[in-house]
Amino acid sequence: MADNDDIPFNRDFPLKPGVVEQVRPGVRRVLCNNPSPFTFTGTVSYIVGQGKVAIIDPGPDDEAHAKALLDAVKGETVTHILVTHTHRDHSPNTPRIKAATGAPVYAEGPHRASRPRFESEKHNPESGADRDFRPDIEVKHGDVIEGSGFALEAVATPGHTANHLAFAWAERSINFVGDHVMGWSTSIVAPPDGSMIDYMASLEQLGQRSEQHYFSGHGPEIPEGPRYVRFLARHRRAREASILHRLGKGEADIPTMVRAIYIGLDPRLANAAGYSVLAHLEDLVARGIVSTDGDPVIGGTYRMA
Repeated sequence: MADNDDIPFNRDFPLKPGVVEQVRPGVRRVLCNNPSPFTFTGTVSYIVGQGKVAIIDPGPDDEAHAKALLDAVKGETVTHILVTHTHRDHSPNTPRIKAATGAPVYAEGPHRASRPRFESEKHNPESGADRDFRPDIEVKHGDVIEGSGFALEAVATPGHTANHLAFAWAERSINFVGDHVMGWSTSIVAPPDGSMIDYMASLEQLGQRSEQHYFSGHGPEIPEGPRYVRFLARHRRAREASILHRLGKGEADIPTMVRAIYIGLDPRLANAAGYSVLAHLEDLVARGIVSTDGDPVIGGTYRMA
């Protein structure tokens, strides 16, 4: 099954790093120069409002990007810094922006895993988590962050990380969805940081909301967001079906499943694909459909229950 056989991906995103682009009244964006197979052309930071503004996702530990953001708001007052989640391409620049503006930082909380780590799991220092991050103000689902001319509702969207939030500007039918939904690719869900059970529930929740225009942590805007979310959910269910189809032929380890399911995969993404398969397997084991010896871990062997 090809990776994008059912999702209308859009990889047309000509924005250049450091350039300020006004995409809507009251919404500007600035791209960080940190392209990779995981970040596409780089992390997108957003500036919401005019005169008194909020900055969403200051980005990675990158002085040039911090300068570009601060230049973009010269003569304005930054009243809020919002962080969707604590991956190293989204939150580590926060201290620079806070030091320059004095604005309080709003987020769900520090980084945490979606579930306790199993005894047999090694701690993965490459998980990309920003473990130093602490918000000034912890935000819960449904909290509204009010600024001058904008009101952003926090929408808890765990799955990609346990502490992932989207910020919905209902009045403008806009949702800043972080990495939960991306127009250029599917999101990585890698246990124990991520959880497929949580991810699917969060997709369903977003799909029931009224905001149509999604602005994502990477890549272009997504029009008809709730419709796009349904494509993503269907794609994940098809991925689950592919895993079950492979296990129907006999027990298998995760690398075997990745080779069977992800045809033509960029080899640099094989490890991430393995964790995505693990996220599905965790869910399938919890539901009693698939079994494994011991905990469902990346090195395990899996069979139909």
